[in-house]
Amino acid sequence: MKILLLEDELMLNNAITEYLKDIGHMVENFTDGQQVIDNVDGSFDLLILDINVPKKDGFEILEELNQKKVYVPTIYISAQVDIEDITKAYDLGCREYIKKPFHLGELGIKINQILKKDQKNTSHMRFSEHYSYAKDTQTLYFNGEPQTLTKKQSEIIHILALNINMIVDFERFRIDIWKGEDIDNPTIRAEISRLKKALKEDFIKNIRGLGYKIDRFYSV
Repeated sequence: MKILLLEDELMLNNAITEYLKDIGHMVENFTDGQQVIDNVDGSFDLLILDINVPKKDGFEILEELNQKKVYVPTIYISAQVDIEDITKAYDLGCREYIKKPFHLGELGIKINQILKKDQKNTSHMRFSEHYSYAKDTQTLYFNGEPQTLTKKQSEIIHILALNINMIVDFERFRIDIWKGEDIDNPTIRAEISRLKKALKEDFIKNIRGLGYKIDRFYSV
């Protein structure tokens, strides 16, 4: 997962960041709320927000994102234990509220619970303003209408969807789509280029020298 962390205590920020990276997540960390507002976008899978932070507090951040209709799963981490604060956090739409101090393993458990729940509930995902994808039927939709793709194109879309927000490298395409055939990277690039030209919106990103990815789309 790609995670945004907001924590103004530097030692805790560093500890959480290191822990999340150790268990396989990508992390962008910040120490004040305005930094979050300036950097948050639809590529993040999860927000971990402290509440009492400089410039904009954790509540104000989620309120602003809700107003923009940007909905990203959120975990609050806070020393505030008043029921009014906890109630407000859940009213704003947070998934979990973890009281400080906490064990980093508890945070990992909460993240895994969110991940498992979302995997069950997100068989249909948005790729762009008008494109969506149903993983269970492996169908690409444009404005709700199913699109006709070649077998290779459908397989490319599917492997990118299974790895949403992550880079799929050439070797992965070679193994999963070309079944290990001895084909070169330019052949793979050419096939993906033909797919991109067939799309009405360009949601497949070319990560130069590494591979391709699709970022989950959130309306703003």
